[in-house]
Amino acid sequence: MVESPDEKRGLSYRDAGVDIDAQDEAIRRLRPHARSTHTKEVLADIGTFGGLFHLTPKGIKDPVLVASTDGVGTKLKIAVMAGRHDGVGYDLVSHCVNDILVQGAIPLFFLDYFATGKLDPGVVEAVLSGMARACREVGCALIGGELAEMGDLYRPGDYDIAGFIVGAVERAHVITGAGIRPGDVVLALPSVGLHTNGYSLARKIFFDRLGLSHDARIDVLGGTVADVLLAPHRSYLAPLKRLIGTGKLKGLAHITGGGITDNVPRILPAGCAARIDRSRIQVLPVFRFLQEKGVVAQSEMWRTFNMGVGMVIVTSSADAAAVEKHLADCGETPVRIGVIEQGARGVIYEH
Repeated sequence: MVESPDEKRGLSYRDAGVDIDAQDEAIRRLRPHARSTHTKEVLADIGTFGGLFHLTPKGIKDPVLVASTDGVGTKLKIAVMAGRHDGVGYDLVSHCVNDILVQGAIPLFFLDYFATGKLDPGVVEAVLSGMARACREVGCALIGGELAEMGDLYRPGDYDIAGFIVGAVERAHVITGAGIRPGDVVLALPSVGLHTNGYSLARKIFFDRLGLSHDARIDVLGGTVADVLLAPHRSYLAPLKRLIGTGKLKGLAHITGGGITDNVPRILPAGCAARIDRSRIQVLPVFRFLQEKGVVAQSEMWRTFNMGVGMVIVTSSADAAAVEKHLADCGETPVRIGVIEQGARGVIYEH
C-alpha cells in the first residue's frame, strides 16, 4: 500500500487554514497599540483570557453600566479595495462610543473581534491602530479582543470586525427621552459623510451602476471614490460630555442605519412626534450625488443615509440657546432642524 503525502508527514493546523504563528505575530504587533490606551483601571495586559478593569468611574457615585456592540458593515469592502484599513478601526470605536453616549454614558473600555480567512498581521495592526487612536481620543481603554482565522467562511482578503463597549453614567443622569414634551427643540450636529451606514446601496451606485473604481476621482465630490466613502465616522463625545448631568439634554439620537426617519422615534415618548424641516439641514454633496446617479426616492434616501446629520439633540426651548452656545464654543455648528409636537410617535418632514 502506498502512503499518501498526508500520512507520511501528518496534517497541521496550518494545513487546515489556521496559522498560529501569524496570530502570535499579530498579537505582538497589537500590544503597544492597546497599551497606549490603558488607564490605571486596566489590570491585565493584552493576551490574557479576559480583560480586567477596576470599576472606579471618576465622579460617579451611583454608576449605571451601559453596554453596546456593533460593526461597520460593508464599508469594509471599500477599505479592502483601497488597501486603507486604519480608518475602519477608528470608525468602529466612534460608532460604539456614540451608541452609549445617547444614554449619557462615558466610555470605560472596549473590546474587538477580528475575523478573516487568512490572517495578515499588517492588516490586523492597521485596523487595531485605528481603534487605539479612537480609544485614546475619548479616554477609553482597549483591554482585549479576539482574532479568528476561518478560511472556509471568508474569501481571500476579506475580514469583518465588531466592537464591544462598556461605559458608565450616574443613575440620576441617564438620558432616556422620557422627559421630551411638545414644544421642545430639535438640534442637529453634522456628520462628515456616510459614517458607517448605507454602504450596500452606495456601493451599488458607485461600482455597479456607474462602473467606477475605488480610485476614480469625482471632482464634484473633491476626491476619489475611496476618499469619499472612507470619510471617518466621527464621535460626538467631546462636545456633549459636559452637558451630561445638566438636565439640558432631554434626548439624543445617533443617526445610523434608518436615518433620521427611524432613529429619532427611538427616543420619543408616546404622544410625541418630531417635525423636521429638511430645508434647514445641509445635505452633504455625496448624498445629492447618490440620489441623482442612483435615481433614489427621497423617502428612501432619508431612511437609508444620515444625509449630513450625525447626532440629534432634543432640548427644551428654554435651554436651547445655552446648549447651542456650549456647542459653538466647542467648535460645533448646531442647527435647529425642528420641534416636538403632539402626535403619533414618528418623524414628520417639511420640505
